Amino acid sequence: MNKLIRKYEYETLRVGEKNFEKRHWNALIELNEKHQSKYFEIVHKGVRFKQFVGIIQIGDLQIEILPKADKHGTKNDWQKVLTQMLVETGYLHDYSLEKANVNRQNLNLIHIYFELYLRQVQKLIRLGLVKKYRQKSGNLKMFKGKPEFARHIAENLIHKERFYTTHQVYDTDHLLHQILSVANKIVRRLSKGTHLSDFANRIVMDFPEVKNIWVSPDTFDKIRLNRKTFAYEQALELARLIILNYTPDIRSGQEQMLSLLFDMNELWENFVFVRLKKYLRNMPEWQIKAQVSKRFVNGYTLRPDIYLENTANGKKFIIDTKWKHGNQHIDIADLRQVYVYGKYWNAEKVMLLYPGNHRSSEYLTYENPTDYPKIKVKNGFVSILNDKHSLKTALGKEVFELVLEENLIGV
Repeated sequence: MNKLIRKYEYETLRVGEKNFEKRHWNALIELNEKHQSKYFEIVHKGVRFKQFVGIIQIGDLQIEILPKADKHGTKNDWQKVLTQMLVETGYLHDYSLEKANVNRQNLNLIHIYFELYLRQVQKLIRLGLVKKYRQKSGNLKMFKGKPEFARHIAENLIHKERFYTTHQVYDTDHLLHQILSVANKIVRRLSKGTHLSDFANRIVMDFPEVKNIWVSPDTFDKIRLNRKTFAYEQALELARLIILNYTPDIRSGQEQMLSLLFDMNELWENFVFVRLKKYLRNMPEWQIKAQVSKRFVNGYTLRPDIYLENTANGKKFIIDTKWKHGNQHIDIADLRQVYVYGKYWNAEKVMLLYPGNHRSSEYLTYENPTDYPKIKVKNGFVSILNDKHSLKTALGKEVFELVLEENLIGV
């Protein structure tokens, strides 16, 4: 059974706390160096987490980093919120929060991703694994293919009855299965002692033996799916996530490590966009786009998070999401940023949208006589949790009413 430590983003974890030992700290230092200090900050005998949330497994220890936008809710509540946000934004394909496994004790993102991956591979096995042609060289008892004279003479001076040739074979030993085989073994290795252990063992046993390869990001770039192999898409996406985030050889202690971490800035932006788009789907006059870009200077572009336009009256709105604890006083740096967005897109209103239960500010008009239309700016806050400490269902509606400055209706 894996040991589990749960922390919130921006909290500090120090050696000696719970099950966190110096060998785990050394492994995290290695991981941090590998990713240019992207995920956390190294402090004296500890780490201070940043805005990246998810889970890190080091040997038999799992460190879960959870988001928290306000004071309400427990760690179990915020873990469910994170999982649902990942589901709705497409980071967890085909995963249902209603499935019985969600109620398992200590279920975490690694278990969820492993189970999704194993299900995808199981489905491929049941459908029948795709075979491909490949070139194979070797000694045969019958002449077949193209003769390799140099190797034939070297190998068969005694065995005159054999022929060393290069010939075509039609089997399952190709790149797609070689990648999946690597992921299968990682999942089996890191699933020991969990409810997925038997499932992972069955998949490895049912999967054909293929050539063992080293998988890098370039390996995935070589993949070209077609009509026959399109069913492999989700399994390969999950395999990519598992393999490229797996670190088998940490020098200090030889700890095996897997990290599945997500930037809450990006996740919050995508989540707000998905919820808002869903709310507007029955309002054909409203057009919504994410990350619309315009050229700025020297090849740089401006790219607000969410662009809204009412095609009936031509009014335009910009929403820029910020995953941080804001307040009613508009940050001057954020103000400058959204003002430029508003000017370039001729937007009537721009809103900085933060998570939390603060009271949203009124719109402020930027008094510049050359600006038309006048650009109005506000800080908007939307609470993620409802009264039952679960993810608020009417979040899209609330964001829409905030940006229009309409009276909010109860959630």
